[in-house]
Amino acid sequence: MPSLKDLKNRIESVKSTRKITKAMQMVAAAKLRRAQEAAENARPYAKRMAAVVDGLAASVAGSDTAPTLLAGTGEDKVHLLVVMTSERGLCGGFNSQIVKLARSHAEELLGQGKTVKIITVGKKGREQLRRYLGDHLIAHVDLSDVKRVGYDNARDIANDVLGRFDTGEFDVATIFYNRFQSVITQIPTAHQIIPAVVPEPEEGKADAPAHYEYEPSDEAILQDLLPRSVATQVFTALLENAASEQGARMSAMDNATRNAGDMIDRLTILYNRSRQAAITKELIEIISGAEAL
Repeated sequence: MPSLKDLKNRIESVKSTRKITKAMQMVAAAKLRRAQEAAENARPYAKRMAAVVDGLAASVAGSDTAPTLLAGTGEDKVHLLVVMTSERGLCGGFNSQIVKLARSHAEELLGQGKTVKIITVGKKGREQLRRYLGDHLIAHVDLSDVKRVGYDNARDIANDVLGRFDTGEFDVATIFYNRFQSVITQIPTAHQIIPAVVPEPEEGKADAPAHYEYEPSDEAILQDLLPRSVATQVFTALLENAASEQGARMSAMDNATRNAGDMIDRLTILYNRSRQAAITKELIEIISGAEAL
C-alpha cells in the first residue's frame, strides 16, 4: 500500500495535469470558433464551384476534346491517396479515424492488384501509416509551422498533385479528411478529386435548371477551371480538418479533465482512509503503552 507521502504527491501531480488539460480545452474552444467559421464560410463557395464544374462537365462528358482532369487517363491502375491529419496529438481518435479509412481503402486497392501511392499531410498520419504502408509513402507535406491554414497551402498541395498527374504518376487521386459536423462528431471522408466525378441525374427529378453558354467554349473554360476546382477541394478539406481537429481536441481534453477529477476524488478518499488508519494505529500503540505501565 502506498505511503501517505506518495498519495499526497500523486494527488498534487493529478491536480497539475487537470490544470493543463483544462487550459488546453479552453484554447481548443477558442481556436474552434475561428476554424468552424472558416470551414462554414468556405462551404457555399465550394458548393457553387462544384455546381459550375458539374454543369460544364455534363455538357462535355464523353467528348474527345474533354480535358484530361475530367476524362482521366483511361486507366485505373495507379491510385494516389492524399491523407490529411494533424501535426499534433491529444485530439482523441481524430487521426486514427482518417488513417483507418485510408488504410482500408489502400488495402482494398492492393487486393485488386492496383498500385497505391500515398502523400501525407500532417505528422501524425505519417507516423501511423509508416507502420502499415511505409513502402507506399512517396511524399509528405509539413504544416507544423503554419498557424492558420490558408489558400496558399492548399494551392501548393494541389499543384504538387496536378504536377504528378501531368507526368503520368497516377490515374486516380483521392483525398482523406474529417468533415466537421459538431464538437463531438467528425465524419471521416474520402473524396475523389482526379478525375472529376460528374454526378448522374437522379430519376424522377427535373432536368438541370438552366444551361449557360460559355465563351470561348466549355472545354476551354474547364481546362482552366478544373485545376482551380482541385485546389478549392483541397482547401475545403484542410479547413474541415482544422475545425474537426479542434473539436476533437476540445472533447478529448474535456474528458481528460473529468477523468482527472474522478481520480483526484478516489485518491483523496484513499489518502483519508490511510491517514485515519495511521492515526488509529498510533493511538492504539499509545494506549497499549500507557496500560503496560
